[in-house]
Parts: sequence; C-alpha cells; structure tokens
Amino acid sequence: MIHVLNLIRWKNLLMIAFTQYLVKYALLLPFRESHSVLVTLSDFHFFLLVLATVLIAAGGYVINDVYDVETDRINKPEKLIINKYISEKNASTLFIILNIIGVGIGFYLANGIGKSAFFSIFFIASALLYIYSSSLKQIPVVGNVVVSIVVALSILLVGLFELVPAMNFYNKAIQTTFLKIIIDYAVFAFMINLVREMVKDLEDIEGDQQAEIQTLPVLLGRERANKIVFFTSLVPILFITYYVVTYLFKQQLVVGYFLILVIAPLIYVSIKLLGAKEKTDYKHISLILKLVMLTGMLSLLLYKFIILN
Repeated sequence: MIHVLNLIRWKNLLMIAFTQYLVKYALLLPFRESHSVLVTLSDFHFFLLVLATVLIAAGGYVINDVYDVETDRINKPEKLIINKYISEKNASTLFIILNIIGVGIGFYLANGIGKSAFFSIFFIASALLYIYSSSLKQIPVVGNVVVSIVVALSILLVGLFELVPAMNFYNKAIQTTFLKIIIDYAVFAFMINLVREMVKDLEDIEGDQQAEIQTLPVLLGRERANKIVFFTSLVPILFITYYVVTYLFKQQLVVGYFLILVIAPLIYVSIKLLGAKEKTDYKHISLILKLVMLTGMLSLLLYKFIILN
C-alpha cells in the first residue's frame, strides 16, 4: 500500500486538495454575507470536485513514472517503484482506473451545475498528462508549460464551478472580482511551477541525456539552460511585486507577508540559480519553490483582512 501511495505522490495530492479547499473556504465563503458572493457547490459536491482533481493528478503521476522508468533508474534509484514494487502493467491499469473515475465525476458535476461543457476540462487535463508523459516531455519547455497549465487549472476549476454558474445580472461585478482573484492565483501557480519544472530538468540532466530526452539542459547544456531558468525565475518576482504594489499596498500586514514569505524566497532562488551546478543545488532550489507555492496559496487566508478593511 505504501508503494502505491508513493507512486501517486500522496503528499503532492494533499497539497492540491488543500489549495482547492483554501480557495473556497478562505477566499469565497467568508464573503457570502458581507459581499453577497454566491457559490454553487454543496460541501459534498465540492469534495467530489476535489476528488476528481486529485484522481486525475494521481493518474498523471502514475503514467509519468511508467514512462520514466529508465531515467528514474539513473536520477532517483532510491525512489524507483515501477518494476521494483509495482509492475508496469498494474501501474498502467491503475492509471486507467484513476482517470475513468476522475473524468466520470467531472462529467457528473458539470452536468449537475448545468455547465456540461466544463466536463471537457477534466478530459483535457487527463489527456494532457498522458501526452506529456508519452511525448511532450521530450520537447524542450513545452512539457514544462503543459504540466504548469494543468496545475493552474486545478485552481481555476474552483472559480469556474463555484462562481460562474451562480453569476447573474445583479451579482456579475462581485462574482467577476473574485473570479479574477482566483485567476491571478492560477497564474501565480503556473509561473512558480514552470520555474520548478525547469529546475527539475537541470537536476535530472544525467538521466535525461542517457534516455535521449531532449529537455532544455540536454539541448543547450547546463550552463546556458541555467541562465534561461534564472531569467525565467525573475518573472514571478516582477509579477508578484507589481500585484502587491498595485492592489495590496495599503495593507502593511499583507505587504509584509508577501515580502518575507513569497518575494524574498523567490529572490533567494534566483541568486542560488546563478551559482547552481550540482544536483543537490537544484534539489534545494526545487524544495524552496515548493514552499513558496505553499506560502503563496496560504496568503488566501489574508483576504478577509484585505477586502473587509
């Protein structure tokens, strides 16, 4: 059982679920009475939305490991699960089951809120994760972008399923305002994850070279790729700084939070990238970016002070 949990990256799945619950219960529900924000899903149906997202993400991790057996044997031999504890056949079956259930729940929810077209989001996410593992991963940067889009979609889903169906002529302004906040956080998640995926490519260059996977570091060399990742890492710093200065500058507590727990660690990451050479350097940078993703999403808890004051 423990090997199955490790295969589906249960810690990452908890992070996805936690983030989605933050969006609803920290950003949307506190403003039902004060700002008349309307949500669509009951607690149970929201749980189903989170479950569908988590199942599709879990399937993505499984199929990724199936296609990464050779590179993982070189890059992460201690974490190898496929063909060591779980066969490729059983892993592929698990991938199919997870996606059928996840996409099936998505179909049920989309029809339940009268937005059947939203079902396509689950199907596209599932298809993208499979195509990424089987082929897109071998295209420099494209694979990184695809994974980051799927991560952003997991956040955007909450806004689409909760706010859009409840939108009408009278509440369109307030519903749109909160939807834009969710979009901003989805963009934040996309940028942080993109940098992290590129850093992971630098970390895994040895295995990717032997498996002939054409990532950016393999194609351009570690030094050139390192510079590209460095400049890419500056984009979220500029984006978040602009966001804080433009929308949050009157809230000293919030500004302090973003400066200390989001912007400062990102500046640290950029500085570390300048001198990074070893696998351990990139692993450390990847961990910091993961923590920044967490602290960034936790800032949703501050919106009751931002909007109410």
